[in-house]
Amino acid sequence: MIRHIVFFTVRDRADLDRVREGLTLLAGIPHASHWEVGPNLNADALTEAPVDLVVYAEFTDAAALQAYKAHPLYQQAIAIVKPLRDTRIAADIEAAPA
Repeated sequence: MIRHIVFFTVRDRADLDRVREGLTLLAGIPHASHWEVGPNLNADALTEAPVDLVVYAEFTDAAALQAYKAHPLYQQAIAIVKPLRDTRIAADIEAAPA
């Protein structure tokens, strides 16, 4: 299983709801076995660019993750979010077997 975590910082706090709405489009992509978006609850004073929103998704394998990124809703979400975000940091990790 691959865990996909993406951190977003919104350029203007007034656009936070619009960015979240754009990211929520990703929930309609069928390739994730689990998907969620939410506000960052960790207000770490050491962080240079505070993270506003976090997307977390799980995929059965790399092919499912690639299919997710190739889906038309992914491009629609990018078109909405990219002009409004300041920072995007993505990380993918392979989950250890249980």
